[in-house]
Amino acid sequence: MHRRPTTIPRGFTIVETAVAIVIIGTGVLGLVAAQQAWHDQSAWAERAAVATRLGNEIREMTFNVSRHDPVTGAATWGPESNEVGLEDFDDLDDFDGADGTGLVLSGSDGTGPVNAMRQLIPGMTHWTQTIRVFNVDPGDVNTDVLDAASDMMRVEVVIDWQGPGEAEPVMMTTVGWLAPR
Repeated sequence: MHRRPTTIPRGFTIVETAVAIVIIGTGVLGLVAAQQAWHDQSAWAERAAVATRLGNEIREMTFNVSRHDPVTGAATWGPESNEVGLEDFDDLDDFDGADGTGLVLSGSDGTGPVNAMRQLIPGMTHWTQTIRVFNVDPGDVNTDVLDAASDMMRVEVVIDWQGPGEAEPVMMTTVGWLAPR
């Protein structure tokens, strides 16, 4: 009778174990990085959607507002002397502000952002709506003309977001439209 040599079952060597750990660790790190990138993109997409909504709230608020004051006409650009707040604005040029730099509705000081009904939207302290109104040449809507020099206006709303720990606000979107005659 012939005897077979017995072999002792062999385990993994230290080198094989180390290589397996490196391969699995690299895979896990890749998954974690992919998940973090997904979360970052998801947060940005959510902020972009909110920004578009905030811009459209202003567009809806000003949709049926006349271009110039019903009493004084185009004589006064910006809010009239008796219009001290957003609730008093009765024409489109009021939203540009008396100094021409635009009306800033900022959540950090409690005055905004606002919805289409001119009400403060609670819980949005990191958001800012800046409204600018420009008189434009009816033949070339990309050319600005002097205030009250045209019956056609272009409205621009810039939406900024400044999160906790952010040094500067980030412009999320700009919503613009024409207000024809």
